[in-house]
Amino acid sequence: MTVATPAVPGRLALLRRPARSGGLGAASGLGLGVSLLWFSLLVLIPLAAVVSTATGGGWSTFERALGNEQTSAAIRLTVSQAALVTLVNIVMGTMIAWVLVRDHFFGKRLLELVIDIPFALPTVVAGLVLLSLYGPNSPLGLHWANTPRSVFLAFLFVTLPFVVRTVQPVLAELDLEVEEAAASLGASRFTTFRRVTLPSLVPAIAAGAALSFARGVSEYGSLVLLSGNLPGKTEVSSVRILSSIENDNLPSAAAVATILLFISFVVIVALDLIQRKVASRG
Repeated sequence: MTVATPAVPGRLALLRRPARSGGLGAASGLGLGVSLLWFSLLVLIPLAAVVSTATGGGWSTFERALGNEQTSAAIRLTVSQAALVTLVNIVMGTMIAWVLVRDHFFGKRLLELVIDIPFALPTVVAGLVLLSLYGPNSPLGLHWANTPRSVFLAFLFVTLPFVVRTVQPVLAELDLEVEEAAASLGASRFTTFRRVTLPSLVPAIAAGAALSFARGVSEYGSLVLLSGNLPGKTEVSSVRILSSIENDNLPSAAAVATILLFISFVVIVALDLIQRKVASRG
């Protein structure tokens, strides 16, 4: 004799529940609206105001800004040093993340804390630290203050954690069995890293690189003491923007800020395209 299994109300409710149509519910719609409003108030509206101020006088505002040799030199120095620092961080940041995830050694926890110091340290204090190491009384014998090298050092210091902290959690979640399987099939360590590990890390590396570049382009505090802000030599774009504001030339300051915004946007899009291409090949 077959005994009928009693129906479970909860299970029947799940079976009868219609599939979602893909639209937002009331709670999701409210959350999306609040998020967009908050993002607009903090980011979109201020950026639109800056761009509007820069373009209010037409392209002549940008021509005057770029035609100023001091401003052009500041933009070139800022972008070139930020790009160079980003390349260094891609390599060194990935290496540091690899060591922290794959290796176990004495002092590892201390190193984990030290890496986050640039996040917590005020940028002016960072400039003082760098000045004490690379200034006129440098215990290392490296007198790099008031030189273009000081800009590179300041950018490198404040952007160090970005690639490390974006790559580290992704690397920690990777399945080691996949790498071991590739090695068992005869792949070398380099081939395994290039074909198996790297494609999984590329999105995180690209995200960290974008953050690193954007942080470098916008840096100001750590350069005040170290670089000397020498026009045409160590003066960066953020200092030029402040100088324009102090001289009551807001359109010029907005023009330089818009140019930096455009450059950062192009770099972020380029990094996204590169990571997509590399990931698809992997």
